[in-house]
Amino acid sequence: MQYGIVFPHHEIGTDPSSIREFAQAVEGLGFTHLLIYDHVLGADPKRPGGWSGPYDKDVAFHEPFTTFAFIAAVTSKIHMMSAVLILPQRQTALVAKQAAEVALLSNGRFRLGIGTGWNDVEYEALNENFKTRGARQAEQVDLLRKLWREDSLTYRGKWHTVTAASINPRPPVSVPIWFGGGAPALLKRCGELGDGWIPIQGPTPEAAESLKAIRAHREAVGKPCAGFGVQAQAQFRGGDPERWQNHAKKWRDIGATHLAIASQNAGLVGVDAHLRAAAAYLAAVREIV
Repeated sequence: MQYGIVFPHHEIGTDPSSIREFAQAVEGLGFTHLLIYDHVLGADPKRPGGWSGPYDKDVAFHEPFTTFAFIAAVTSKIHMMSAVLILPQRQTALVAKQAAEVALLSNGRFRLGIGTGWNDVEYEALNENFKTRGARQAEQVDLLRKLWREDSLTYRGKWHTVTAASINPRPPVSVPIWFGGGAPALLKRCGELGDGWIPIQGPTPEAAESLKAIRAHREAVGKPCAGFGVQAQAQFRGGDPERWQNHAKKWRDIGATHLAIASQNAGLVGVDAHLRAAAAYLAAVREIV
């Protein structure tokens, strides 16, 4: 099991030197990967009808692709993944272009984690249909891989049209696509189309059953389960070495291949505090493989 860290998006601030320090330090500590969450817009709680959700306009989210490009330039080993990019609210060809560029600039250190999201405010502002997001996601993945692979293509889908065109430059190999979520339809898409799964729950019996379902879907379409990844997450807040170890062991036993620690929302102030938390977590779990 590989250990990673979640980028503390709303607590790290906007100073480029702090972001560089964080990325280089976690790479130096031995973390193998770094996750970045994704939201384009936050709703104003004072909007007509009010607003209730996990975050609003006052919670900061750094844009994944541009932040990853910056991190790629100041690191050499750590891998990066969006966890998750809300794919259906974006133009597919543009995502293909952006992901290809990050993959190239990082020498292949990028995985594209995708989800469908829950915030219809973002879909409205980005001029995409919230109600068809799940169905469109499968077609998006198909088109992404064709754009990464083909010099010129003509594509006629239900939601996409490309006529004798493609992106350039393209990555030497397709960017790995990992699916986040837990709904039955998502698990089916993940099994049939994904390179990995990003569970939204903890190491529970339900998570084990979900992974079993994903593997059954893969086998049904003739895809191997070997090499299929599982990216889980842990929380620094409220934990201690014993709890982190037990949590990591449970994910290992379920079949996780990657586990990332999230240090935000734990009352930590400043980059150094987040780095101390990261070091404490890694010291507790790194022998659990």
